[in-house]
Amino acid sequence: MINIVGLGYIGLPTALMFAKSGLKVVGTDYNSELVNSLTEGRLTFEEKGLEELFQEALSNGIEFSTEYQKTHTYILAVPTPYIKESKKLDPKYVISALNSVLDVCERGAVIVIESTISPGTTDRYIRPEIEKRGFVIGEDVHLLHAPERIIPGNMIYELENNSRTIGADDREVGEKVKGLYLNFCKEEIVVTDIRSAEMSKVVENTYRDINIAFANELSKICRTDNMDVYEIIRIANKHPRVNILQPGPGVGGHCISVDPWFLVGDYPDLTNLILTARKINDSMPRHVLGRIRDIMREHGIKDISKVGLYGLAYKENVDDTRESPTLQLLERMDEHLAFGVKVFDPHVKKRIVDHQFMNFEDFLNEIEILVIMVGHNHIKDNMNLIKNKFVLDTKNICSIQGSYKL
Repeated sequence: MINIVGLGYIGLPTALMFAKSGLKVVGTDYNSELVNSLTEGRLTFEEKGLEELFQEALSNGIEFSTEYQKTHTYILAVPTPYIKESKKLDPKYVISALNSVLDVCERGAVIVIESTISPGTTDRYIRPEIEKRGFVIGEDVHLLHAPERIIPGNMIYELENNSRTIGADDREVGEKVKGLYLNFCKEEIVVTDIRSAEMSKVVENTYRDINIAFANELSKICRTDNMDVYEIIRIANKHPRVNILQPGPGVGGHCISVDPWFLVGDYPDLTNLILTARKINDSMPRHVLGRIRDIMREHGIKDISKVGLYGLAYKENVDDTRESPTLQLLERMDEHLAFGVKVFDPHVKKRIVDHQFMNFEDFLNEIEILVIMVGHNHIKDNMNLIKNKFVLDTKNICSIQGSYKL
């Protein structure tokens, strides 16, 4: 039996995929409301293909519990936030889950950490915690790190088709865990040491963050001199060795907006480029706020409540709001005492901010300026409804004549 700990955006799809493959799986989470919902057959977030996968896993006998199971294999997929002041990883959730596993596990149990952790976390926090409990690593328990590599909106496909990395102290144990993941992973699975596995995941997301930062900085340069950043990127990308990404209102999610900080926190004197990229991307919500101010001034609009933000999720066609640029923008507005801005997202069904609308047309009736923060298919399909608004399109998806860009 596999006990998967943490049933959020990573743990739940992973648990369902193992169960679909025919393995006996128990998913554990401290959130009793979440566990009850899953036990009653109700998913806790939206994701393409997840409902079908959920039903297959249920038919294969997957179970959900708030209790940790006594078994031989554990996969930890709990959150790993960072401490905003120091930019270092906060390992409290991993350590808590680890200790709960150590309370019940069989001798020789395999503990796989899927949570993204900064390089050296295993040596600094995980090993000492295990040894403090009197366990001998390599005998009483085996420790591995298999960082997740999927994105909301395409999770099921990427679980099956993205390559994986497994870091292990013992190569033989690493190969056995590789065999587990091969139950659903169709791509290459690399077995390496734990520290390399830790670093590779953080490096992947840092690479993407830096590339996004270049596009965002380019958009600011072009804005100051009245150039079309999208046309410039389109032309530049015709070069066979150039692939500039698209600028946007900021960077969200639990990976790209968080993982680079781990490196900044651990290597403050060596991460000048990474730190600068983080600052650029974190500055984009403030840049959007400046563009809103420009449009309000141009049209003589003085009431911020006439501004509507479309999109609360951090990316298109999902309901995941973690670190979303819209939430960052609302925070900036709050700092400037700009209260009353309207918000709508067709995918976010629970009210999580003030002045959040649940009906799109009611939302539009209350605003004059529409700021497209997320390029959901919903807004692309409803362009005819916004043609009489002043539109600030931060995602470059709007073809309405006269719409504003970043």
